[in-house]
Amino acid sequence: MKNFILIMLIMAIALPATISCSSSKTQSETRADIAEPRQSIVSDTFVLPVIPEALTDPGDRAKYLSLHFWDRFDFTDRKLLGRPEITEQAFVDYINILPLLSKEVADKSLLYTLGKVETDTLFYRHFASLFDKYFYDPNSPFRNEEYYLPVLQQLVQSSLLPEEDVSRYVFQLDMALKNRIGQKANDFYYTLESGLTFSLYELKSEYTLLMFSNPGCPTCEAVMARLNGSKPLNDALAMNTTSRTMLTILTLYPDNNLTEWYKYLPEMPVKWIHAYDKGMEVTQRKLYDIKAIPTLYLLDKDKKVILKDSSIEAIESFFSVTH
Repeated sequence: MKNFILIMLIMAIALPATISCSSSKTQSETRADIAEPRQSIVSDTFVLPVIPEALTDPGDRAKYLSLHFWDRFDFTDRKLLGRPEITEQAFVDYINILPLLSKEVADKSLLYTLGKVETDTLFYRHFASLFDKYFYDPNSPFRNEEYYLPVLQQLVQSSLLPEEDVSRYVFQLDMALKNRIGQKANDFYYTLESGLTFSLYELKSEYTLLMFSNPGCPTCEAVMARLNGSKPLNDALAMNTTSRTMLTILTLYPDNNLTEWYKYLPEMPVKWIHAYDKGMEVTQRKLYDIKAIPTLYLLDKDKKVILKDSSIEAIESFFSVTH
């Protein structure tokens, strides 16, 4: 089922119908004249909308598909809530379209989807949980706060959700708005093994890779080993000189068990800066959204966020292209 829907999705976007060359109308005029095909609601399955034949550009087809994706889905049939192979799979296929769209169109499409599910309280709550699962969960390969933001801005105002859900989404919105890509990261103080304390903004470096980690955390160890052995990162570190620092890797322990942190220090990469949050400022003031440990941020020389809550692959790709 999954492969079939995905294949049909790709074909719907990529395979326009043939249009006669004899038409005297311009392409834009033809599109403006299109009457949307009648698309009946189909229950107990998922059927893609019919894309008008005159739309031949893949971008236009993707846009149309994203803005009409749910037109033939029966949001009155609550049995579909218990059919993840239909409903949740369709949701996954839908969010696969979003990277093909401009941010403006993607936001419009997401609001269109929320508008569709507003017809039924249970569907609305179910789709809210799907957006949470796929756009916010740290283990989701689709994690994307920029897509999640317009959704959250609607969820926090919804009367269809229970109070505890709204409170959770209010918190998520607050955290998602912090340290956004292109914005200056929140400053904080970090303390070294020597006891000396500095602020993030004091670091003079073309790029700063900030890693929130815990001593002895197996995932942290694996990520640290991967970063320590990364050729793109080591190439960037090799460009550091006495007069110019290309890359600084700063690990920050955000908890207060310093005995464990000191014990683990000898096992950490020597070319990096290792520090702890002396007053647990980051955690108590909620300066960063640390959904899971480790969490990675890449900052530029002005401490503006380049990558937020990033993957190793995205960081390596950045340095492979940049340098």
